[in-house]
Amino acid sequence: YKLCLDYHIKKCDGPCEGLVSAEDYNFMVDQIVAFINGRNNQVVSALKDKMWRLAEAKRYEEAARIRDQVRFVENFQYKQKMVTDELTDRDILAVAMEGEDACGVVFKLRDGKILGRQHFYLSGVAEEPPEQVVASFLKQFYLKADFIPEEVFLPTEIEDAEEVAAWLASKREGKVTLVVPKRGQKAKLVQMALQNARLLLEELKLQKEKQKDFVSHNVKALQRDLRLKRPPRRIECFDISNIQGTDPVASMVTFVNGRPRKSDYRKFKIRVKATPDDFAMMEEAIRRRYSGSLAKKMEPPDLILVDGGKGQLSVAHKVLRDLGMHDQPLAALAKRLDEVFVPGVPDPQNIPKTSSGLKLLQQLRDEAHRFAVTFHRTRRRKRTLASALEAVPGVGPARRQALVKYFGSVKNVREATVDEIQMVDGITPALARKIWEYFHVVTGEESPASS
Repeated sequence: YKLCLDYHIKKCDGPCEGLVSAEDYNFMVDQIVAFINGRNNQVVSALKDKMWRLAEAKRYEEAARIRDQVRFVENFQYKQKMVTDELTDRDILAVAMEGEDACGVVFKLRDGKILGRQHFYLSGVAEEPPEQVVASFLKQFYLKADFIPEEVFLPTEIEDAEEVAAWLASKREGKVTLVVPKRGQKAKLVQMALQNARLLLEELKLQKEKQKDFVSHNVKALQRDLRLKRPPRRIECFDISNIQGTDPVASMVTFVNGRPRKSDYRKFKIRVKATPDDFAMMEEAIRRRYSGSLAKKMEPPDLILVDGGKGQLSVAHKVLRDLGMHDQPLAALAKRLDEVFVPGVPDPQNIPKTSSGLKLLQQLRDEAHRFAVTFHRTRRRKRTLASALEAVPGVGPARRQALVKYFGSVKNVREATVDEIQMVDGITPALARKIWEYFHVVTGEESPASS
């Protein structure tokens, strides 16, 4: 292949075309790795040694190029702040905590200079003692670290320090010492990292405050379109799914500030017997969401949206009144023309088709529909499998349930080998063979019996 553009603009020596010897190429790679790891003194020493050898060989042009590289590294080195005279590789680790949040910071010291800093945010630490949070952060940070230094400075003693040091040493393939400096320059380094962590945590706090006050454009547009008293930051949308009343389910999806919050999605297996009755199913889903444990666990929405027309809106409005939620904003989005209805108004709302508020409602409706249909299909597949398994001798309710949970569909059982079937709890080799034969011999289909 042709030499790349980097070679022609003198940004590459062309090793892919054999224009650089293996020895020179390996030398370049070694120096790049050393430079990235902050070993600037080592790089300068190796480059100078090569420069003088080239000069002695009267290869002055190459020597001049190496000289320029030395100057670059020395200039870069000069700009780095020297924080200690010791050249030991160290990481300075500190963690700041406030409420539920924490920030872990790691300063990387190489050849006495701060090579770089990494920071990570942690959450859910309110109940944890500081030393435990420090230990947890240390383990997470070094779990996938490319390089582990000889020493790690910590702000506090941690439990099982010897075991942690041994774990780090095994990853480094060399001794690692955990140090908690008490005074002097080393203690100041830890304090510097701790102060940095506090500042970053304060920054996170400010960002969260800004997010609380921020209202997205489409949410503002929806507030205007529906003439709501406050921006509908949190919207919950309901939809139902069934085929002729079988396997009826309902879904609820949640958008916060115009974006899906999947952790707040909920799905409901409909219990009402009078199916197919879309109104009764919608009533059940809304009643279950806004009463009992769900009402206590989840924050109330700024707007409830139901997928459907005036009928579904009327049902939802009645349930909310029964539950004492008289002032709860509510709307319905009719499928055919994407018309929006609100309680007490017979005609659809006059919302421009190009409104970003309407587009947000359509997104919610489509997502609720997708979520409901997916859940319905899953239930239907499992019911179909359970029905098919009823005809297999020796497969009772408990084993049927285990097979349904493991395979999920008739198709998956049919494609499974005997060995795979017997991996299910409670399925013996003989019963696995019987199940396989039912799906391949009794039903007239064939496939490999074992893996």
